[in-house]
Amino acid sequence: MKPSGARSQPTRARRLRPVAAVLIAVLLSAAAPADQALLSRRLAPDEIAALDQGKAGAGTSGLAGIKSTVLAGDPSAAGIYTIRLAVPPHQKIQAHRHRDARTSVVVSGHWQIGYGDAFNSAALKTLPPGGFYTEPAGAAHFAQTGDEPVVVYITGYGPSDTQYLR
Repeated sequence: MKPSGARSQPTRARRLRPVAAVLIAVLLSAAAPADQALLSRRLAPDEIAALDQGKAGAGTSGLAGIKSTVLAGDPSAAGIYTIRLAVPPHQKIQAHRHRDARTSVVVSGHWQIGYGDAFNSAALKTLPPGGFYTEPAGAAHFAQTGDEPVVVYITGYGPSDTQYLR
């Protein structure tokens, strides 16, 4: 026998279905414009070069000499984005973190990346072209280049930012 006033699971589930449907519709409609932009973008290397903003943007190191190009989306807004970082030789990026989780692919050069709250050359791992790494949300990391420039593509779900630790 059920206690007085207790509701059965099927009744509660039926009441929550419309709420769940609305939430799903809102999430899908919010994601649709970003997804459509990503599906319709095709860029050859020369077209990417023409997009080069040559300045730091949301989620970049902000260091002089590093060129940041937004390939898709907007790192300063909610939604998926991809940026291209072109880092000159002999560049050192101190420990920092981003509020969003990101994945990265080394396109050219040999990128040296490490995790931790302070720059530590012993913790660097060199990734050649085709190398992949992650930047978990809030996880501190640092990087440097050697004798050659490096290009890295970074994808995340914004808004993004960069917070240096020291």
